Amino acid sequence: MSSWKSHQNNKVLIIDDSEPVRNNIKVYLEDSGFAVVEAKDGREGLKVFRDEHPAVVLTELKIPEISGLEVLDTIVNESPDTPVIIISGAGGVQEVITALRKGAWNYITKPIVDLPVLEQAICKSLERGRLIQENKEYRIKLEMLNEQLTKNLAILREDQQAGRNVQLRLLPNPHTEHDSYTFQHCFLPSLYLSGDFLDHFVVNSRKVVCYLADVSGHGSSSAFVTVLLKTLVDQNKDIVLEPDKMLATLSREIYSAKLGKYLTMIYGVIDLQDHSFTYSIGGHYPNPLLINGNKTTYLSGGGYPVGIMPHATYDTYKVVIPPQSFLTLFSDGVMEILPGDNLASKEKKLQQIVLNSNGQPQAILQGLELIKPRDLPDDITLLVVGRTT
Repeated sequence: MSSWKSHQNNKVLIIDDSEPVRNNIKVYLEDSGFAVVEAKDGREGLKVFRDEHPAVVLTELKIPEISGLEVLDTIVNESPDTPVIIISGAGGVQEVITALRKGAWNYITKPIVDLPVLEQAICKSLERGRLIQENKEYRIKLEMLNEQLTKNLAILREDQQAGRNVQLRLLPNPHTEHDSYTFQHCFLPSLYLSGDFLDHFVVNSRKVVCYLADVSGHGSSSAFVTVLLKTLVDQNKDIVLEPDKMLATLSREIYSAKLGKYLTMIYGVIDLQDHSFTYSIGGHYPNPLLINGNKTTYLSGGGYPVGIMPHATYDTYKVVIPPQSFLTLFSDGVMEILPGDNLASKEKKLQQIVLNSNGQPQAILQGLELIKPRDLPDDITLLVVGRTT
């Protein structure tokens, strides 16, 4: 079956001053399934073209009233995607070349002995026209999609800006003092929104809670979980001083929310009187780093990531924070930018950087070569808790 049969419009216009030629072509094409309209001169041909909107035009170059080249010029100007096939008698080679340059799609020499060749030329023109139309429709659709994408990106940027503002407002002040303790942090998202989160707040005259969390993944969905985390901690004030129970509750709630996310977390309570740090760890790495003089120690402990199972339980650990010492908590993004062939070498490098920082977050960033803006493979957050006396 010829490819033209896939077209709803299979109408062919024949413009020729020879009635026998027109009839011969018409009979053959109608037998092949084409609808045929005809005109005896150029003026009539253009009128039929505008009235009937044929899919293909066959025109002799030498026709009365308006020449075939003028007909071609008019059709190319009014309907450039309509195929025009030139029917040319012997000796009109130069005119045929001119016609092809002006936009004719093909030419057939007269007398037309082999009508199947003409049919094939028409079918090829229809197929080419179909592809041109499909490409045009595709470009229009693509332009519409690009326009919609541009609008959606603008909305997304607005949403991200709003989300970032919300996330930043939930963070504590970068430098806060509670009794003899200072709390300082740095917050470096790898994307516009972060999956990291931290907080610290006074519970009573003796106890301060601090925690650092790292949600799986990046971007908006992970940032949403950090907002949920903040809400859940605020809603469970009855267990706020019990790190193991808090992590177990958070794990259950986040798992039940079916967000497809989990998080790692360090949650601790500082006693301002006996200077103890009571904490639980939910699958977090690296462990907190305690700096006391020239001594650096990774605190012990571990546990399941928070939200990865509904009934996770956690252990509680306790250390004393000596005078003039400081405790540093990191998200795991820091390990990805540290030099070293293995985790052990990275851990040693991190110890040295923190030791040289004297408890100043900016000095830690400088040691990590993060002072200047750079693309990060992961979110990086650090919290430094220093005891002054």
